[in-house]
Amino acid sequence: MNIYKFRVIIDTEEDVFRDIEIGTEVSFREFHENILKAFEWEEGEMASFYLSNEMWEKGAEIPLMEMDEIEHTAGTINMTNTKLSDYVSKPDEKIIYVYDFLRMWCFYIELISVKKAAPGVLYPNLALSYGTSPEQDSKEIDLFSDDLFSDVSENKNKVELTGDPEIDAYLLDDGQDDFDDNNFESLDGLDEYM
Repeated sequence: MNIYKFRVIIDTEEDVFRDIEIGTEVSFREFHENILKAFEWEEGEMASFYLSNEMWEKGAEIPLMEMDEIEHTAGTINMTNTKLSDYVSKPDEKIIYVYDFLRMWCFYIELISVKKAAPGVLYPNLALSYGTSPEQDSKEIDLFSDDLFSDVSENKNKVELTGDPEIDAYLLDDGQDDFDDNNFESLDGLDEYM
């Protein structure tokens, strides 16, 4: 059996990373579960992998699950039906992993090596643990962050507009106005965009 050795670095001020050895033929779902286990976090939030390049720009997405199960079609890519070897094969290839879309925990993953499984080692294997993992809920949720409305690799000032003038005006508001409860009464349907 062939094994990938990945370095998984969490985006924090402190240097914190884990080296995970895992079979080349396992699913991205199993890799997702092992990343959380390596950082001692619980499952339960949305997540996605993004193929990346040398500049750590996001490419094709491999989501945890299909976002619209009604329109599910055969061949839809998700973590469960996609193997690591489908998209990763050579050392230095990079992946971005985002966990919890409200807190936006970002992990930078690089394939360090491809090797044969070592006799007597159970895989997946946490080969190295460096630094103290942050608490899963230690990052504040910023509901008005531009990250909620834009792609992290694009201009953070972009907002995805809905086509409804009242809702778009709210989304484009710079937050400098004084608000009261009456500001939201005329924005029927806003909650479906938040």
